[in-house]
Amino acid sequence: MEQRPSAVEGVGMKYGLDFYRGRRVFLTGHTGFKGAWMSRMLANAGAVLTGYSLNPPTSPSLFEMAGLEGRMTSVIGDIRDYEALKSAFEAAQPEIVLHMAAQPIVRDSYKAPRYTYETNVMGTVNLLECVRNTNCVRSFLNVTTDKVYLNREWAWGYREDEMLDGYDPYSNSKSCSELVTHSYKNSFFNGPDAPVISTARAGNVIGGGDFANDRIVPDCVRAAKEGRDIVVRNPLSTRPFQHVLEPVTAYLMIARRQWEEPSLAGWYNVGPDDCDCVTTGELVDLFVSHWGNGLRWVNPGDNQGPHEANFLKLDCSKIKSAFGWKPTWHIDEAIEMTCAWTRVWLAGGDIPGEMDREIDAFLDGRQSERM
Repeated sequence: MEQRPSAVEGVGMKYGLDFYRGRRVFLTGHTGFKGAWMSRMLANAGAVLTGYSLNPPTSPSLFEMAGLEGRMTSVIGDIRDYEALKSAFEAAQPEIVLHMAAQPIVRDSYKAPRYTYETNVMGTVNLLECVRNTNCVRSFLNVTTDKVYLNREWAWGYREDEMLDGYDPYSNSKSCSELVTHSYKNSFFNGPDAPVISTARAGNVIGGGDFANDRIVPDCVRAAKEGRDIVVRNPLSTRPFQHVLEPVTAYLMIARRQWEEPSLAGWYNVGPDDCDCVTTGELVDLFVSHWGNGLRWVNPGDNQGPHEANFLKLDCSKIKSAFGWKPTWHIDEAIEMTCAWTRVWLAGGDIPGEMDREIDAFLDGRQSERM
């Protein structure tokens, strides 16, 4: 199995990636945007990785570009199908479980609420049942979203003890996924030899290779590729934007540290500093500035569409205090990296190489040199 040492040795060891060498990891949602970055990082770290997910949700697909063939076991299956999931889980005998499978689009949740709840709630139940019925798992992390909170549109960040009650079917289903996880932890995983369990609530994630519909950075990429104006629906909405490698490395840190110190298990916000909670319009301004070539954005002014929050940010004091964690890249660097990845893709360049270059630069804690 091919292995890149640069993301594991040296600076990588500061982030505990050496811990994953030879560990059996079960990752749901591996064919998605975040899942592909997570898969690349775990493969580089030498993990014995099994992914379980539907076929890639977009075309083009980052997972298909990420050079993972032969470096992991990829099982295509529906998280709602308990028997199929159980079969893959038992074959993998994982020590660590990272749950990232979801129907993740707010607007799609209005179109297909039943599917959204089945995937995001019963998918979590099915996976926790797999954990409950085996003895191999030591560490479990459920990845949810910053949108799990009852959003009062206030100016300060939400803390982990705030009320859970997402508004739309996506956000609400992820709130339910949190509650399911809490219940299983209290009901079944409270003994001295039980798996340690946490959830992580991440903000809006950006980076190279996201081709989803109804996300602002993919909309920017499509507009740049096609040479047209970017259409921005809600330019004044404030969100906690962060590069995809921020939460991915935080998830790996939580899963490792709670294995080593079970008292650290809990519920954690994973988001940027206040300076990187920006409006959608400011985010697009940054993209336009880094992209150049006369790219610009427009607001159609009608703001038609289902309800979406106007103001949302996270208080990440808990993860900073518990783990000494802090964000590595500010929003400007995150957009610069996204543009760099996109230029490589449009030029037909080396996508696995670009992903590894960005991973190494991130682990170095510095902005990499332009190629």
